[in-house]
Amino acid sequence: MLERILYNLLQVAIVVGFAPLAEGVTTRLKEILQSKRGPSIFQPYRDLWKLLHKDEVVSDYASWIFRTAPYVAFVAPVFVALLIPVLTRYPLEFAFMGDMLGGGFILALGGFFTTLAAVDTGNPYGPMGASRTRMVGFLAEPVFIVVFLTVSFVAGSTIPYIVQTHWSTPIANFFEPSHILLLIAFLMLILAEDGRIPVDNPSGLFELAMIDRSKGLEYSGRSAALIKWAGAMKFFVLITIFLNVLVTPWGLAATAAPIDVLVAIPCVLLKVFLFILVLVYIESSLAKLRLFRITEFLGAAFVISVVAMITRLSAI
Repeated sequence: MLERILYNLLQVAIVVGFAPLAEGVTTRLKEILQSKRGPSIFQPYRDLWKLLHKDEVVSDYASWIFRTAPYVAFVAPVFVALLIPVLTRYPLEFAFMGDMLGGGFILALGGFFTTLAAVDTGNPYGPMGASRTRMVGFLAEPVFIVVFLTVSFVAGSTIPYIVQTHWSTPIANFFEPSHILLLIAFLMLILAEDGRIPVDNPSGLFELAMIDRSKGLEYSGRSAALIKWAGAMKFFVLITIFLNVLVTPWGLAATAAPIDVLVAIPCVLLKVFLFILVLVYIESSLAKLRLFRITEFLGAAFVISVVAMITRLSAI
């Protein structure tokens, strides 16, 4: 029991420690692809260190929601990291505390608080971005639900470890049409939920065009660091669910031996790096959609997820 708890804590440490690095690698590769030099891959760590040592400036009109939101947003992906397979194939101590749907609700809770906080100060740009974020969330949540329902039909469960076992044994399960369609729908969901191109531009600095990043405009100091760190961890957690549960559940520790768990760390980081390469190619090949076109993008994701469910049900 103690060993499983320690491995659970190690999974949390991996998510907390390497999430800024994944963001730094993504930014650097995008700059290189655009024939620019770009910042160091460790720049997010420097930014977090700088923000953590700065003073906070809080509006006189801000309520407890504004002060609490960064901590809720930070804790949400940390909690989800206890439920998903980050390093091991076998369930750890807290694996059955919640399923994939519960993890989605926890991440949504962090987004809900940051959206409320964006409206709390009365800044005109915060509410504008918050309303757009809720629009994206309203369109993305049905995709989440249909994807998880399809997973439950396929694997007989929504517990990540059980779903992972189904996709990896036998290998033929990976090439099922319903599985391929699920991968496409979930990838589109990651782009929307993390504010990536073509839905949003995470590096954009124009307030009127911001969606996801506008929710943190009013934060400074430690709160700004937590919001930035929480966004990186949410991105890392979504990638981990996509890779370790749905795409490539291989390379994880099959036993409780410490050497197997340690070997799984570079394997997971390598898979994340390969996914980032694909993500950078997608972002660099597409233009940001206009606001009214986002509904078409997420509508396509919803249709693909529904077709995946129908395909699976027709095969039963």
